Amino acid sequence: MDRKCCHTNRTTDRPEGVYKGLINRLNRIEGQIRGIRKMVENDAYCADILTQSAAVTAAMNAFNRELLSNHIHSCVVRDIRDGKTEVVDELTALIQKLMK
Repeated sequence: MDRKCCHTNRTTDRPEGVYKGLINRLNRIEGQIRGIRKMVENDAYCADILTQSAAVTAAMNAFNRELLSNHIHSCVVRDIRDGKTEVVDELTALIQKLMK
């Protein structure tokens, strides 16, 4: 079963394995965030919270890299094949956002 993700009026068909991989990553990140919240609620040591926060940042970066790679291999390639070269400008802007 293909999954769809909306971005404005466009969609991306994702193979089930890709979809499940992305969802699994997000579920782990969500669990990490809940853990950090609990640490704050329990007055955990700041350095320990910051260490966990850094782990979440790394996990989000890994998620973004995986999704970006998937985007390039599917959406960008498809659009270029269809003559929609403006996708290159969109990709450049997207990479700039991710690198902030």
